[in-house]
Amino acid sequence: MIVATAGHIDHGKTRLIHALTGVDTDRLPEEKQRDMTIDLGFAYRPLSADRSIAFVDVPGHERFIRNMLCGVAEVDFVILVVAADDGIMPQTREHLAVLDLLEIRRGLVAITKTDRVDAGRVASVVADVRTLIAGTTLAGVPVLSVSSATGTGMDAMEAQIVEAGEAWRLRDPSGNFRLAVDRCFHIRGAGLVVTGTAFAGTAAVGDSLWVEGTGAAVRLRGMHVNNQPATRCQSGQRCALNIVGPAATKESVKRGDWIVADSNSKGMRRLDTNLRVLAGEARGLRHWTPVHVHLGAAETTGRVAILEGKVLAPGRSDLAQLHLDDPVGARYGDRFIIRDQSAQRTIGGGHVVDIYPPARGRAKPARLAALRAIDQADPEAALGALLEVAADGVRLGMFQRARNLTDDEVVALTKSVSHHRVEGRGGVRLFSPARWQGLINVALSNLANAQSIASEERGVPEAKLLGREDVTEPADVSVAIAAALQSDGSAVREGRVVWLPGHKTLVTSATDMLWARVKDILVASGTAPPTVSELATEVDADIRQIDTVLHARARQRHVFRIGPKRFFAPSALRELGAIVEALAAEGPDDQFGVRAFRDRAGVGRNVAIEILEYFDSVRFTRRIGNEREITRPLADVLPTEDDDV
Repeated sequence: MIVATAGHIDHGKTRLIHALTGVDTDRLPEEKQRDMTIDLGFAYRPLSADRSIAFVDVPGHERFIRNMLCGVAEVDFVILVVAADDGIMPQTREHLAVLDLLEIRRGLVAITKTDRVDAGRVASVVADVRTLIAGTTLAGVPVLSVSSATGTGMDAMEAQIVEAGEAWRLRDPSGNFRLAVDRCFHIRGAGLVVTGTAFAGTAAVGDSLWVEGTGAAVRLRGMHVNNQPATRCQSGQRCALNIVGPAATKESVKRGDWIVADSNSKGMRRLDTNLRVLAGEARGLRHWTPVHVHLGAAETTGRVAILEGKVLAPGRSDLAQLHLDDPVGARYGDRFIIRDQSAQRTIGGGHVVDIYPPARGRAKPARLAALRAIDQADPEAALGALLEVAADGVRLGMFQRARNLTDDEVVALTKSVSHHRVEGRGGVRLFSPARWQGLINVALSNLANAQSIASEERGVPEAKLLGREDVTEPADVSVAIAAALQSDGSAVREGRVVWLPGHKTLVTSATDMLWARVKDILVASGTAPPTVSELATEVDADIRQIDTVLHARARQRHVFRIGPKRFFAPSALRELGAIVEALAAEGPDDQFGVRAFRDRAGVGRNVAIEILEYFDSVRFTRRIGNEREITRPLADVLPTEDDDV
C-alpha cells in the first residue's frame, strides 16, 4: 500500500513518518540545512514477508507544490497533517483540494504537535478540520490527535494505518505496463535506476521496455518493489527499476517520463478531458486560459479549451481540451491537476477521456456525444456506447492505445461487443451492426440514383459510394462496402467501379468508330502506348476529340489514364501488374524498387514512376520509403480479360 503525507510546511509530516518507520525521509543536504522537505522522500514499513507499506513524504512549502503533486499522483491512502498550534493553513487547503480532485478517498487526518497546546486548542482544531474535509473525498475519515515528540496517540494512528495496509489488495494488473518516473539516479556497477509508481500492467526482470516519447528501447535488468529485491512488479506498487540500454542515461530519462511496455506509446500534446473547477475559485475558468498541468509525475504548461460555452463555472465539471506545450504520456482515466499561469494556486483537475482529439471540430455535437459515450471505466461499456454514436466507426487501434489495452484484452473485448469489422490500410475500424446496414443502404441508394440517368458512366467509383454530405467515411470503408455488395450479389464491381446488376452504359455512335481505331492502337502498342497527341496524329483527328473519347472510355473502365498524357489498355496494365507481382515475390520482404520495375518492364524512368504511382492510387501497391509492396490482388483493381471492350 502506498501512503502519502499532505499538509502545510513545518506541520510535522517528516517527523511523523520517522516515528512510524524510523526513517528520515529528508535525504538532500539542503533539506537538512533548512529543516524542510524540498523533494519527495520515501520510507517503508514491512507488515509481513510479502506485504509492506510505502510512505511518500511530500513537501509542504507552496514553492514545491509541483513536487507534492508528483508524490500523490497515484496513492492508496493519505495522511493529511495539521499542526495543533498553527491550525489550518493555506497549503492545508490546497493539498486537500488536490486530494479531492485526485479522488483519493482513503486516509486519516493527523493533528500533530498536540504537546505544544492545551486540550481546548486541540478540540478546536479537530472541529475546524472536520468542517474543512466535509464535502470532499476525505469526508468522514478518522481525525486523530498525536505528538511525534511524546508519542501521544501514535499507537492508535499506527494501528489504523497497519489495519488499512493489511486490508489492502493489489490492483487489477490489466493493461500494458506503465510506470511514471519520479526519480532517476545512477548506481555504480548497476547503471541507471528509475523509481515511480506503476499505473498499470506487470513487468518482470528481463522484459523489453520503452521510454515513452523517445521510443528508446531499454531492458529491465533488475528491480526492487517496496524496497525489497523482486523479479516482478505490477500496477499500484512503488518500484525501482534498473534499466539498461543506449538510452538508459540520466540525460535521456527524467522525472515525468514513462517507462512502458507498448513500443508504439508516445506523448500527446492535446487531451480531451473531464475537468472540474474548484468551488472556491473567485471566477469561472475561461476558454483558452493559460495553465500549468500536472499529470503522473510530469509538469508542463498549456491552455484549456472549454468545449461547451466559454466559461466553466466554479464547482462545475464539464468537457474540456488541454493544449499542452510539451507532450505528456496519458491514457484514459489518468487524473491531472491544473494550476494558474503563475503556478501560485490550484484551480481545478479531472481525468483524461481521450488522447486522440480530432484535428477539427473538437466541439461539434457528434464529438461531444462520442466523448460522453466513451467516458466509462469499463472498456466493454465504453466501446459499446461509442459504437452507437460514432458516425464513422471506431478505430480499434486508437481505442486500444487510449485505454491501454493489451492485444489479448482487445481480442476478448471485440468478442463481447456486437460489431461489423472493416480492415484496411488505416487499420481496423468497427461499426455497430445498425450503422453498417445504414451505410449499405446509402450505397445502394446512391447506385440506383446514379444509374437512373442514362450516361456514358459504367458505374459509380468506390470512393463515391457514400457520396452524401453528412457521410465522411474513409476510403477503406467504401472499399469494404463495395466488397460486401459484390459478395452478396447486390452489385457488380470491377476494379474501383461498382454498378447494380443489369446496368447498361450509353455510348453515342458518333464516337464508336473513333474509339475502335484508338483502341486497336493502344492494344497493339502494349506497355509502350503513344501519348494523346501522338494518337491524334496517328488517327488524323483533333486532339480534343481524342481526349474526349479517352476520358469517356476511362470512366467506363475500357482504358486507364496513367498520367496527364498517357492512357493504357487493360491488357497492358495487367501485363505490368504481373511484373509487379513477380518482382514482389522475388524481392526481400516482398518489396521492390522503381529501378527493378523500370528494367523489367522496359520503360523509361518517368513512365515507370507514373505507372507505379497509378498502382499506388488504386491501392494495388503502396510505397514504403524507396520501396513498394503489394496491398491487394491485381484482380481487385483491373477488369478481367473477358471484360475488355
